[in-house]
Amino acid sequence: MRPKAVVFDIGNVLVTWSPERFYDQLMPQAAREALFARVDLHGMNNRVDRGAPWRETVYEMAQQFPDDAALIRLWHDRWIEMASPLIAHSWRLLRALKAKRVPVFALSNFGRESFAYARTVYPELDEFDRRFISGHMGVIKPEPEIYARVEAETGLSGVELFFIDDRVENIVAARGRGWQGHVFETAAKLAAALVQMGLLSEIQSR
Repeated sequence: MRPKAVVFDIGNVLVTWSPERFYDQLMPQAAREALFARVDLHGMNNRVDRGAPWRETVYEMAQQFPDDAALIRLWHDRWIEMASPLIAHSWRLLRALKAKRVPVFALSNFGRESFAYARTVYPELDEFDRRFISGHMGVIKPEPEIYARVEAETGLSGVELFFIDDRVENIVAARGRGWQGHVFETAAKLAAALVQMGLLSEIQSR
């Protein structure tokens, strides 16, 4: 069945998200791997994605690891360098869908304050028809509640929704509710999937 709306994750679908790449530019990879093993930076980020205050959460973690404090604080102070650049072809696909009057939604694990900051750098983040941002919702993917709230607020469910995310577990959770899904690897593969679904033509998908 052809879906009625397309739901985009943001990180690594529309905007590159790579803290590891950022830290690899500052230190040898082995040292970065040791830092990430020693300090649960992604767990810290998950708390922000659930709505915890961004700067306070990062700086509190830094206080817990004084030897790594300067590096940890960069998760706030130089965060935008971890969230760049835009994935241009993905944005062209989103705009092609909008041009065909296909509703496009965002469903993203993203902090309240970091998302507000990202919008000042990337005005493209205002192009969605609706946004579902975990920091505002207090729940993150792949927890069932976040998908249920999308359904409740859009009036769409099951195969009416086509979800694009770079994390397999998030797609598995959506498919468990009957959504159609695509695990994002490259924009070219996404383009082919949208053509196959009948949402875009070959020319529109370029």
